[in-house]
Amino acid sequence: MRTRAGFTLVELIVSMAIGSIVLLLAVGALRAVGEGYGRGTDGVAAEREARAVLTQAAEDLSKAVGGREMVFEQNGEGWHRDRLGFFCLQPPDAQSDAERVGDLCAVVYYVSDIEMGGDTVRCMMRGFRGSGETFEALRAGEEAGLFLPDPADEPVAFGVVSFEMKPLLRDATGWTAWRAEDDPGWNGPDAVAMRIVVARRELSAKLRDSAAWDASPLLGEPDEAELSDQLEIYEILQHFAHAS
Repeated sequence: MRTRAGFTLVELIVSMAIGSIVLLLAVGALRAVGEGYGRGTDGVAAEREARAVLTQAAEDLSKAVGGREMVFEQNGEGWHRDRLGFFCLQPPDAQSDAERVGDLCAVVYYVSDIEMGGDTVRCMMRGFRGSGETFEALRAGEEAGLFLPDPADEPVAFGVVSFEMKPLLRDATGWTAWRAEDDPGWNGPDAVAMRIVVARRELSAKLRDSAAWDASPLLGEPDEAELSDQLEIYEILQHFAHAS
């Protein structure tokens, strides 16, 4: 039996089957391209945020004023949630006119969990204290409070699994760890190494609470972060202004 186009019924069925297979392959290819594009844009978003916060931190550190008030709080277990605080000199345009009385300000970087849409998102926070608040705290002898988390602090990167910082000294052999107990005269470190691990959005969406951000199996092991295709890692080494 032939159709009006001259094909037998069997030939028509085979042709339709081949067409269906080609269509399914095309849909699969488009889906793969779409998923690849999603992963790519996801990575770009993570990279943009991480680079932005590290650029801001490097700029702040380049203007840092050393002293015993500096905070180098390290959490050495699992995913790091370190805290870095220091005084720095900021120009007038970096402060609000109402709060500016000079150029000495305080900055603190830390990690905090923020509730967003019913879920918990771990964020990199930057707390900025203008010169007015800074001088008031110094006069009252309460400068340590300048480097504590504050509800007004702003998140500068989202989905931050880990923030690690290491104060360093430079000697003839290279870079070594700086420790306050080994520096009674408080010359301070020469530089700070910072490392941020950011979860891609697909992974971040699966981490719904603080416990998951701390130790979800989806994160893997902290010392194997470089092997994960769901984590982005960014690092800088920033000298202090007083370092040569």
